[in-house]
Amino acid sequence: MNEIVSLKDIVVDFDGERILDELSLDIHDKEFVTFLGPSGCGKTTTLRVIAGFITPKSGNVFFDGKDIASVPPYKRQVNTVFQKYALFPHLNVFENVAFGLRLKKMDEETIRRKVRDMLEVVGLKGFERRSIGQMSGGQQQRVAIARALASDPEIIYFDEPTSALDPEMVGEVLEVMKRLAKDGMTMVVVTHEMGFAREVGTNVVFVDKGVIVEQAPPQEFFTNPKNDRLKEFLSKVF
Repeated sequence: MNEIVSLKDIVVDFDGERILDELSLDIHDKEFVTFLGPSGCGKTTTLRVIAGFITPKSGNVFFDGKDIASVPPYKRQVNTVFQKYALFPHLNVFENVAFGLRLKKMDEETIRRKVRDMLEVVGLKGFERRSIGQMSGGQQQRVAIARALASDPEIIYFDEPTSALDPEMVGEVLEVMKRLAKDGMTMVVVTHEMGFAREVGTNVVFVDKGVIVEQAPPQEFFTNPKNDRLKEFLSKVF
């Protein structure tokens, strides 16, 4: 598989505290990478470095072989789905999904086609004129996924996309992500859904104290962990 993102010796400090400590990671085309680890270990910070929301103190961020450490988020071929939807409440479903396309000044016919196609992907065909306030949490998160997909990113990042949802709504969002994985979408996910990581992921990464201490395919990761901290972490979950 082709390498899309490569992090080399990334260092991030906040208020004198080392959050990422020379972290290195490669993400390949069509991979589904799942980040696991205790709270505050650096998982979300890693995503934000790749997405461009955080500039590392040192290290390199390569995208398709080019160093993009100084490239702003809106110029990167990536999109992020956050745990808090980040939708515009005054816009209906159609306009939320179309928002990024309008910023790119696409023609109306292309926008209509892309919005329709993306809503069909996330199972919300026919919801174009629905107001955001009329949508359930699971539906709102699916709208957020459709908006992220609409601009044809090379990678989508999911930062705990189900953590703000009621349990009965989690499944509908995970089902959309499963379909995207099956279709070969490159995705990087921070999640506490262990069963989902085991079933869908292609590479599971365990982060502790700002360092990747273990990564492996799901079967090996969950059944034969080698790192003591990972063993302890999994023992508290299963």
